[in-house]
Amino acid sequence: MTQAIERLKNLSTAPAFNRLQCKECGAEYEPVAKHVCEECFGPLEVKYDYDVIRNTVTRETIEAGPNSIWRYRQFLPVSSNDPIDVGTGMTPLVEAKRLARRLGLKKLYIKNDAVNMPTLSFKDRVVSVALTRARELGFTTVSCASTGNLANSTAAIAAHAGLDCCVFIPADLEAGKILGTLIYNPTLMAVKGNYDQVNRLCSEVANTHGWGFVNINLRPYYSEGSKTLGYEVAEQLGWQLPDHIVAPLASGSLFTKIYKGFNEFVDCGLVEAKNVRFSGAQAEGCSPISQAFKEDRDFIKPVKPSTIAKSIAIGNPADGVYALEIAKKTNGNIEDVTDAEIIEGMKLLAETEGIFTETAGGTTIAVLKKLVEAGKIDPDETTVAYITGNGLKTQEAVSSYVGEPLTIEPKLEAFEAAFERANTLNRLDWEQTTV
Repeated sequence: MTQAIERLKNLSTAPAFNRLQCKECGAEYEPVAKHVCEECFGPLEVKYDYDVIRNTVTRETIEAGPNSIWRYRQFLPVSSNDPIDVGTGMTPLVEAKRLARRLGLKKLYIKNDAVNMPTLSFKDRVVSVALTRARELGFTTVSCASTGNLANSTAAIAAHAGLDCCVFIPADLEAGKILGTLIYNPTLMAVKGNYDQVNRLCSEVANTHGWGFVNINLRPYYSEGSKTLGYEVAEQLGWQLPDHIVAPLASGSLFTKIYKGFNEFVDCGLVEAKNVRFSGAQAEGCSPISQAFKEDRDFIKPVKPSTIAKSIAIGNPADGVYALEIAKKTNGNIEDVTDAEIIEGMKLLAETEGIFTETAGGTTIAVLKKLVEAGKIDPDETTVAYITGNGLKTQEAVSSYVGEPLTIEPKLEAFEAAFERANTLNRLDWEQTTV
């Protein structure tokens, strides 16, 4: 381990990323705040020199790094040796034995970003990377278009970094997510419209004011932060890949970047190659990628969102076609579930594993259950389900479905009577669910 630490200290300070490249036509650009190709209007992504990474990074140097996403710094698009580190990443990979038994699986894991730092969602990963790069590029004001979690993360990490912050959300977001942004004292714009309308407005603001929008002009850097969800799972599984993953789909970016992260670890000799099956989860009320998968289309038809799963309610997903392609070529699936099934998914995960997830996580668990029941997940596969946000942010979704406390007098006989009633009701509920 001592040698690994010395090697870590001596890593080249030159970044392993050097260009931006269009995913469609291959045109290359300087690594500036730019996200659309001038030639074909395709999306840009970061291009790395993998020879540099192979020559400097080993399992040992990674393990000797910080207990955060920055243990993978050479795989991320930052040049600073002092990135914005608020403890983001290295969240638990929980072996979900009770949920696995309930579903009929043998090896199921939950990647639990519901406890990520500092704002309890996977967005802390992408924002840490984006704001580090924003600072390197000289931005002093940062922003985002958000369905809630991203606004929380951008406001919190901007506050930590001393950056001015103005964020945009749909006006009908959950109270917990609004409060979870305002507490950091950004300028918060609540727009009367859905996420896609918010995003269009933000594109205009970015062009007019020259701010660093994490998911617009900084998007190539921002999206790379999701790769760490792939790196961590591989490391936590003992430097091997799972057989199957199930993850929520909003823009489709997280899905594509986990895939990229797995492939980078294979290409750099850190794990053995394996065909990991990728399955995606959407809410029925906003399921443009799922609809395309079921209809065997290679294009996405935008939809108008109508679902309780607001954090994944993106009707025109920027990376939808790429997520679709990955699901198909890995022999995975993309499925959607109703709002009622989403609530049941939230409750199922909480009751079996003690993890309170938001509606996006409820969508993932409900789709996992649906795929198992349809025979689309092999019980012998090592399956990882990604939980990307905390249920405390979306309490309204389940508050009417979890019962009420038993209010009693401070007397033993009052307790005994109430406890007996509770046991009777629980027994009846169990009998109904097992019929």
